[in-house]
Amino acid sequence: MRFGVVSGGVIRRLIEGDPEACVKAVEDVYLAGHRGEVVCPNSYFLRFPDRPDARIIALPAHLGGDDPVSGIKWIASYPANIKRGIPRASAVIVLNRADDGYPYACLEGSIISAARTAASAASAAAALSGRRAARTLGVVGTGLIARYVVSFLTRLGWELPEVLLFDANPTEAERFRSASCDPARHRAIRVAEDLETVVRRSDLLVFTTSAGAPHVHDPGWFSHAPVVLHLSLRDLSPSVVRASFNVVDSVEHVMSAGTSLHLAEQESGHREFVTGTLAEVLLGKCAVPRTKTVVFSPFGMGTLDLAVARWVYARAEAAGDVVWIDDFFDMTR
Repeated sequence: MRFGVVSGGVIRRLIEGDPEACVKAVEDVYLAGHRGEVVCPNSYFLRFPDRPDARIIALPAHLGGDDPVSGIKWIASYPANIKRGIPRASAVIVLNRADDGYPYACLEGSIISAARTAASAASAAAALSGRRAARTLGVVGTGLIARYVVSFLTRLGWELPEVLLFDANPTEAERFRSASCDPARHRAIRVAEDLETVVRRSDLLVFTTSAGAPHVHDPGWFSHAPVVLHLSLRDLSPSVVRASFNVVDSVEHVMSAGTSLHLAEQESGHREFVTGTLAEVLLGKCAVPRTKTVVFSPFGMGTLDLAVARWVYARAEAAGDVVWIDDFFDMTR
């Protein structure tokens, strides 16, 4: 029984070559989840007493339908890695056959994780904005996920005349401007000196930080009613959340683990500030008026990683880019 391995280089090439298909894979899973065709248990957080900012998360999931698959993403987040010159996050994704449960592939997971987040963000941005254009794109936190979000938006044809960047480490923001922004696609690319400037000037705003607690507290910063892709989940205070229309991927999942919405629920004692899910927006069952700020807060369910991993694996296998280990399961011989 063979076991396949797909490397990060192969995955990057396949995803960058067809971001539209990656977005479709993510949207299809949102819709399948709405129909009840997926299994998505709660994520499990492994934390460490001596490293309170570090964690490893297990995200198990199952996709039904015509091509069923089960699997798990095992993703580590160690913010201190950045000071060592290596990425904060590392991950693997294991795919299991639906008929006998045997694992049949392991894929590098950090690129898939970033890509499924970017695909989710791009889908939400288009659905909530009603177009693929923004006067000013603001990016708060300039790591790997931010790079993939900007890449997806530009590859999907978004018109983004101005890009404003902010990072707690200005050097990282400058590096992002040089390496991840295409001057040919933007009239201006600037690194802002403060967060408030980015928030107030951006009509499409992306948060991809490693914040563990809210640090944006003033709803007045959002008086211009931007679309906010709150991908890091813990940047906004409960007061900002309650002052906005809120779209999520899963109400039950996002109301956990100390997210901004979880804190808003704890403070208010209700969930009435949630407008609906992205699946409901995509199906036209939930209208989100642009009369105030719209915040998309995706918990990042394991079903999305599984869907993108399945899509990538099928393309890698067809292209002959899977490294096979024939004797991985020695006891089956």
